[in-house]
Amino acid sequence: MNKILLHSCCAPCSAAVLEWLLNNNFVPTLFYYNPNIFPKEEYEKRKNELTRHALRLDVEVIDGDYNHEEWLSTVKGLEHLPERSIRCEKCFEIRLNKTAEKTAQLHISQFATTLSSSRWKDLAQISDAGNKAAVKYDNVSFFDRNWRKDGLQQRRNELMKENNFYNQIYCGCEFSVR
Repeated sequence: MNKILLHSCCAPCSAAVLEWLLNNNFVPTLFYYNPNIFPKEEYEKRKNELTRHALRLDVEVIDGDYNHEEWLSTVKGLEHLPERSIRCEKCFEIRLNKTAEKTAQLHISQFATTLSSSRWKDLAQISDAGNKAAVKYDNVSFFDRNWRKDGLQQRRNELMKENNFYNQIYCGCEFSVR
């Protein structure tokens, strides 16, 4: 069994990924680190939904804490840019750097992210951010996978309905609402 730290943004994006990992000899621990999500109530709603699902699967969830002000300072000046722009790149970097750091702290050798399950995200940006984050730590690698392929997008939608997940209509940051 391979331990893996899975950065998770929400229950809908995580469900099929978790199912795949559990069915393929992985022991996932979820890392909920999403300082981009606004407002705080939305952050809590997504975290609670993810935690509810993880408890059913007997999967541990680590809360990476919420620091929206720090996130805002990192993307300052990029607020006007559209989705898939450098603002998103910076956001992925923040989140995956923290995930790589937590992976090293936990003495786990690899991490992945559910961000690459979203059809709204640029896979190359996510891959680049994950690989750059991994090289900062000894014995840590990024499990770079397109979670949209091999029927996982369809399975995501099925699990969302089966579990009656809260499904948000924006990535989380206030700039993506538009």
